[in-house]
Amino acid sequence: METERPYKQWIDVRHIQLLPKFGWKLTRKNVFIIHGFNGTHSKTPMSNLRDAYLWRKDYNVFTVDWADLSRFPCYLSALSNMRLAAQCTAQLYSYLTLNGATAKMITCVGHSLGAHVCGMMSSHLTKKQYKIIEFGSSQFRLGRDDAHVVQVVHTNAGFLGESGLIGHVDFCVNGGRLQPGCKGHFMRVARCSHFMSSCYFAASIRRRVRMIGVPCDSSCPKQGRSKGMYCVHLDHNEDCPFD
Repeated sequence: METERPYKQWIDVRHIQLLPKFGWKLTRKNVFIIHGFNGTHSKTPMSNLRDAYLWRKDYNVFTVDWADLSRFPCYLSALSNMRLAAQCTAQLYSYLTLNGATAKMITCVGHSLGAHVCGMMSSHLTKKQYKIIEFGSSQFRLGRDDAHVVQVVHTNAGFLGESGLIGHVDFCVNGGRLQPGCKGHFMRVARCSHFMSSCYFAASIRRRVRMIGVPCDSSCPKQGRSKGMYCVHLDHNEDCPFD
């Protein structure tokens, strides 16, 4: 009887034929979770998303760790290293599709610069990705052409996050700028709000919260109607620790 390994496995793209031995199953959906500048695969908010997807038990979960290429304070180096991170991740993506996984079964989830790594993967693939989800991006924005479905969650627009309509569907949470559960001095509130996007999404993955939006203005948070931008109001404070 085959049993699962309930602990992390490091995947070397040069030996990805070992994936089935590590518990990868073709019948499951797949998610790539990619951290941003000065992050790691094990730090929040990536760990929140990882645990949420594992809780569902219907996903193969891959967390991409490019920490050595994106360390503080070398932001410009991180920008130049995004392409290498995307190229290596695209190799693993290609392996999955060559072994039976369809594009609709693979989602790339990126926080901040990690979202742009998701987008840059498309230039190394022969077919466009199906779905990319972006959180907390502020520069070098992801494009709608990078996947058939690009979803964006705004919780700190105009500060550490991007403002305006970016993807095919954008969710503007609690006004999209500063989140009510974040306290302290202004920069801490902004940073907390920046990370809240992933915590809200993790809660929706676990089905603790339903993100139901109504059409609103593309500038977020002004009310109105613009295709693609949806305003979401959450009246609870999601516990969102961040490193």
